[in-house]
Amino acid sequence: MIIGVDLGGTNIRAGLEHEGSIIRQESRLLVDKDSLSSTLQQLIELIRPLFNEEITGIGVGVPSVVDVEKGIVYDVVNIPSWKRVELKDILEKEFGVPVFVNNDVNCFTLGEFHFGIGQSFNSLVGITLGTGLGSGIIVNGELHAGHNCGAGEIGMLPYLDSNFEQYTSGRFFELLHGISAHKAYEAAQAGDRTALGQWAEFGTHLGQVVKAILYTYDPQAIVLGGSITKAYPFFKCAMQEALQDFAYPESIRNLNVLQTQNEGIALLGAAALAHSQLRKQVASISTFG
Repeated sequence: MIIGVDLGGTNIRAGLEHEGSIIRQESRLLVDKDSLSSTLQQLIELIRPLFNEEITGIGVGVPSVVDVEKGIVYDVVNIPSWKRVELKDILEKEFGVPVFVNNDVNCFTLGEFHFGIGQSFNSLVGITLGTGLGSGIIVNGELHAGHNCGAGEIGMLPYLDSNFEQYTSGRFFELLHGISAHKAYEAAQAGDRTALGQWAEFGTHLGQVVKAILYTYDPQAIVLGGSITKAYPFFKCAMQEALQDFAYPESIRNLNVLQTQNEGIALLGAAALAHSQLRKQVASISTFG
């Protein structure tokens, strides 16, 4: 069994994964975020009730750039005290099992690929739409994280007067329309024409993100996750319409744009990270042993 951990700036969650399902889960509000020792202790206390002698590894998804070889995380979003944290070494010392750390959206994408709606595809891009826009990339069945774990930062690509993230995340509603994405969603549900127009505008911008992904990675599927995907019915048509001028129409016809179906996919993805790395270690030992 594997423990998967999803470290957020507000909430932290851990789940016990067994045969592709989360069979037990713990969560808590992260407090005292200016203290590194306090936040680490909160994380350890979250994991401890799930730990037993059958655990073979721990996978952790973190909203930051990660040195995946050494398990060091840098400048974690919304946790001021986490500037440089040797998370792998800290947790391995505490629990005595291998620990693997990666970016949280990479873990989301691994979760969809191994356990979720992306299982039937060999190449896919996972996108999380929330406060920001994050993305992870699977190429030929393998996570492509880049040399510095920074591959797939599609939200940071220049777009209009800023970047994609400003126009395809919660920031779009806050900065351009003075409303939260949640309020815009509620208004759209009530049939408010202004809100429906805002979501259509959002979908048009997201269509440009999809085209950028197709031009660079040409995946079989794009899986959308994050809180904003609840509003998918309100921006789906505009997104699809924005794709009609894509230079290669056959690529659009072959593309699968899917919405995540599992609220626990981040935990499953962190567990999938540990599974995949443990398998590689076994294969390496078998090859050279």
